[in-house]
Amino acid sequence: MTQSHALPARPNVGIVGATGLVGGMMLSLLAERDFPLGSLRLFASARSAGNRVPFREGEVVVEDAATADYAGLDVVFFSAGGSTSRALAPKVAAAGAIVIDNSSAWRADPEVPLVVAEVNPEALRNIPKGIVANPNCTTMAAMPVLKPLHAAAGLKRLVASTYQAVSGGGMEGVEVLRKQIAAGAADCAALAMNGDAVDLGQPEKWAVPIGFNVVPLNYVLEEDGYTEEELKLRDESRKILDLPALTVSATCVRVPVFTGHALSINAEFDRAISVEAALALLGVAPGVVVTEVPNPLDATGKDPVFVGRVRRDPTVEHGLVLFVAGDNLRKGAALNAVQIAEVLLAQK
Repeated sequence: MTQSHALPARPNVGIVGATGLVGGMMLSLLAERDFPLGSLRLFASARSAGNRVPFREGEVVVEDAATADYAGLDVVFFSAGGSTSRALAPKVAAAGAIVIDNSSAWRADPEVPLVVAEVNPEALRNIPKGIVANPNCTTMAAMPVLKPLHAAAGLKRLVASTYQAVSGGGMEGVEVLRKQIAAGAADCAALAMNGDAVDLGQPEKWAVPIGFNVVPLNYVLEEDGYTEEELKLRDESRKILDLPALTVSATCVRVPVFTGHALSINAEFDRAISVEAALALLGVAPGVVVTEVPNPLDATGKDPVFVGRVRRDPTVEHGLVLFVAGDNLRKGAALNAVQIAEVLLAQK
């Protein structure tokens, strides 16, 4: 599949996982961005089938994703987890739709483009399996910032520590934090006054409680003591930037923030690049806003990623340190998927 799979002017669109956090945001963005729909169908698990979801001036009935007939759809957004994507995405693509998948299921597949709309839209010229992958929400925040710097100076090494919101773990993550904050609120004064521990009960979802805490073991260990989340940042950065030998070391940390991922990045380059030159490039980079103190609160609900604290890294010959924040649900997942569809719409 190549550019001949550009979308029609008013494509028939589907969303698999439409009742989840990201699926719901995809639906909102289609309306907000006035995406030119021919028709819209929504899919979710059997327990949600039959529910009615408001959209524009009407409602859309949710269909059972496992049993639905996907014929006639032009593009289908997937945000229902890796197992669902592995099972259904090839079926939907075979029925004639371009699948834009938000899970990790297809990101490593060499025949599936992994795309950040502002960074590597040219990858959409060839879609052999009819599937396009959205990167991990943490990788997504870093790419619009690193791409112009790499183009100018040649990215050589990346060291990153992340500060990831609980909504990256879905509704379950949000509810776990909400519950633990409520449980520990009465103990906050004691904690501040004399250092008494807050009792949040047994850990849920993560290795230790997330309320009033940070969790430096984010997901399961995979390779040489690195977690799958840390390896995603390495592998996806290499693929998106077309740097297969890029050296990456990441520590991914979950923090008690509801929305907004952030990264502290030490980037080493092949060639010299000054702070002033970096700021000038970032100031005109698509999807990037330069700000003095980038933070998740300011990034929440916004389309771009925010970058600041740019300074020289004195530990390497050509290095910069910077801090990035972005909305993990919006740009980190839903918005990029819709932007990919918009790029496909523009292809002729």
